[in-house]
Amino acid sequence: MPSVNVHHIAMRSRTVSRKENAWGWFFTAPFAVIFLLFLVVPLTYAFYVSLFSYTQLRGTVFSGLSNYSRAFTDPIFIRGMGRVIVYAVVMVPVQLILALVLALVIDSIKNRFSSFSRLAFFLPYAIPVVIGALMWGFLYSQQMGPFTSIFGIFGMKAPAFLSPDGIFGSLVNVVTWQWTGYYMVILYSALQSVPQEIYESARLDGASELQIALKIKTPIIASSLVMVTVFSLIGTLQFYTEPMILRNNVPSVIAPEYTPNMYAQALAFNYNQLNYSATISFALGLLVVLFSVVFMRLTRHQSGLED
Repeated sequence: MPSVNVHHIAMRSRTVSRKENAWGWFFTAPFAVIFLLFLVVPLTYAFYVSLFSYTQLRGTVFSGLSNYSRAFTDPIFIRGMGRVIVYAVVMVPVQLILALVLALVIDSIKNRFSSFSRLAFFLPYAIPVVIGALMWGFLYSQQMGPFTSIFGIFGMKAPAFLSPDGIFGSLVNVVTWQWTGYYMVILYSALQSVPQEIYESARLDGASELQIALKIKTPIIASSLVMVTVFSLIGTLQFYTEPMILRNNVPSVIAPEYTPNMYAQALAFNYNQLNYSATISFALGLLVVLFSVVFMRLTRHQSGLED
């Protein structure tokens, strides 16, 4: 009799488990369908297209990986990659340092000003990237921008923000303004999960607020710092929207192939080279993955992913 009850309980448990699994698949099915239709299928088709070449003489022919050999020796693609790497070397540390400083400062504030500060710093991220770039394009303009009037009050000429010498700093400023608040919120959330008793113990031992921030808070959120750095690195290597929008103001300064993503767009829509454009996109994707993996390996101890 007991064995019958045990068997009955086991059967019932398996039935309940199957029902739970069915409900789990039911709720994840919409995401799976969207993921397949709008990511996996387009990526698969784009990779397929990248394996072919088109010429007016022979039409579309299979070329295998020859397009990739061409891409990694293409001087335009190499210059574009070099340019975004330089941007990454500058923008990633700047955004990371600013986000960390803001998160530490706001974490130390224990009044209503803290909530207002979080909202104020996060607000630029809530603005669509295109709108933000258009706004900064207006501010940078020497004809209509307010900087011309402001500098004119003091008898000075406004800097040429969109000149060949000024475009680098102008783009760095736009991206830093747009994304620093988002990274700050991530780091601030990580700080909020740290038990306050740790800070109280440090204060009892005579640690100053600066020492607590640098020697306790910052190391504790190292994994979040690594995550933010990876996000910033990936975004910078795929640099596209900001230079594309500002190019409307200064087409002679920002070329159509200014970044690899812009180069891929120009190949597809300006020169009708869809196959090679897909190749450039996948080549960029491979390099982004490579950079991310290398960085994650170098920071595996700080990120908590150490074997």
